[in-house]
Amino acid sequence: MKSIFLVAVTLGAAAVPEATNGTATALTPEQQGALQTGVEAVLYGLPLVMMELTMQNATNVAVPVGMAAPVNQFANVPAFPTASFKQVVRANVDTLYSSAFLDLTKEPIVLSVPDTHGRYYLLPMFDAWTNVFASPGTRTTGNAAGDFAIVGPDWRGTLPAGLRALKSPTNVVWILGRTQTNGPQDYAAVRAIQHGYRLVPLSAFGKPYAPAKGAIDPALNGKVPPVDRLKAMSADAYFNLLARLMKSNPAPAADAPMLAKLATIGVVPGQPFEMSRLDPEVAAGLQRAVAVALNKLQPGTEHRGDGVNGWFFPGMNLGSFGTDYHTRALIAFIAFGANLPADAVYPTSFLDADGQPFRGTNRYVLHFGKGQLPPVNAFWSVTLYGADSFFVDNPLNRYAISSWMPLRPNSDGSIDIDIQHDPPAKDREPNWLPAPAEGTFNLTLRMYWPKDRPPSFLDGSWKPPFVHRVATEAKAR
Repeated sequence: MKSIFLVAVTLGAAAVPEATNGTATALTPEQQGALQTGVEAVLYGLPLVMMELTMQNATNVAVPVGMAAPVNQFANVPAFPTASFKQVVRANVDTLYSSAFLDLTKEPIVLSVPDTHGRYYLLPMFDAWTNVFASPGTRTTGNAAGDFAIVGPDWRGTLPAGLRALKSPTNVVWILGRTQTNGPQDYAAVRAIQHGYRLVPLSAFGKPYAPAKGAIDPALNGKVPPVDRLKAMSADAYFNLLARLMKSNPAPAADAPMLAKLATIGVVPGQPFEMSRLDPEVAAGLQRAVAVALNKLQPGTEHRGDGVNGWFFPGMNLGSFGTDYHTRALIAFIAFGANLPADAVYPTSFLDADGQPFRGTNRYVLHFGKGQLPPVNAFWSVTLYGADSFFVDNPLNRYAISSWMPLRPNSDGSIDIDIQHDPPAKDREPNWLPAPAEGTFNLTLRMYWPKDRPPSFLDGSWKPPFVHRVATEAKAR
C-alpha cells in the first residue's frame, strides 16, 4: 500500500526553496544546500523535540489533573474529550487515556496493572524517539493482573522474582494507555481499572509508597499545545534544544549517517548550537528550516498518492520506524503517540469515491456490506475530524460511530454510516456521524487489535470501502 504520508514529506531539490507562504524565493546554491540539510535535520529530530515539549506540558503540575501528572505518575482521563479539547490532535472517543512520563535515570519504575476481567486495554511505551519498545495489554500479556519493571539503558542490577523486565532504549519513556470504553455509561467501570494502574520506583516496590508532589515551572504556559510551541520556535532555538536532547537521549547506531550530516550544520549532541558561528550563507539557509519543514507536514499540503479506496495508512512500521525519519516526523506532528499496527491501525480518508475532499456542505455514506465490517479482535470506530485534526462541535456531542453502538442495519444486513451536517430521518440517527456545516473534514477508521489472518487489514485481504457522496436532493433512507 503506497502512503499519502511518505509522499507528503519527501523533499525534492525543487521543493526546498519554498517560503512559508508557499511562494518561490531565490536562494544561492549554498543557502539551498543548507536549507535542504536543515529541513532534513528538523524532520529527523522532530519526534525528540515533540516528546520534550509534550513532557514539559504534561508534567508541569503538583498533582495529577486532566492529562497532566508529575513525572513517574499516571494521569487518568475520566471522560471523553469534547470539541473544545485542543491538547492532542486526533484524540479518540473509544478509550479513556492513562498517560505517564517516566524518568528512569535513577532506577527502574515498576508498573502494576489490575485484572481487567476481559476488557481490552493496552499500555504502549514510547522511547524518547517515539518508537514503541513494549506494549503490555490484552494482546500481548492478557487481562490478568501483573507487574512490569521498566528499565533504563544504563541500569545494572537484579530484579525481584515475579517482575517482568521491559528494557527502554532511553531514560525518557511515555506510557499512553488506552482502556476500552463503551460510551459514558461505561465510565465507572473503566475508572476502577485506571485506578489500578500504578507506578512506583523499584526501591519502593512492595512497600507503602506515596508519590511526591511535582515541581511547577511558573514560566511555562501549559495551555499552549506542544504543536503550537513547536511552530513558534526559531531555527536557533530548535537546533539548540535538539542538540541538548540528543545528548541525554542518544540516537541508535543506525542513525550515524544522519548524525554526521547534522554535524555539518553545527548540530552536535551535547554541544550548544550557535548560528552566529556558521558561515553567513549557511545560516541564511538554516533560518528557514523549521518553517519549511513544518509546512511540508501540514495537513492539506500532502500529495494524495495512491491509497486503498480513498483510505491511506502511513505504513506497517508505525511505532518501529527504524530510519524512516519522514514517516516518524509526520506521525509525531499529526498523530503523536500512534500505536503499533498489531495493537491498532488508523487508516484515514480525506477524499470521497470521486477523489474530491470531504466537505460539510455535502452528504456522504460509508457502506459496509453484510459480513464486511472491519475485522478486529477487539472493536472498531469511525471518527470525524475538522481540517485542524480536532473534533467538530455538534448537538449530539458525537464524534465517532463505534461498533458498540446500536447501529441500525439495512434490510440485507449491511450497515450504512451517514456522514452529514443536517440530522437524518429519526430512524437513521443511530448511524449518523455529524459533519461541520462547511469547510473540509476527514475520517479515521480505528481498528483495535486487527485480525492477522484473512480477512485482515494487515495483509490487505480486507479493504475499507469508499466513502460515497450522495446526491443533494437525496434524503435519508
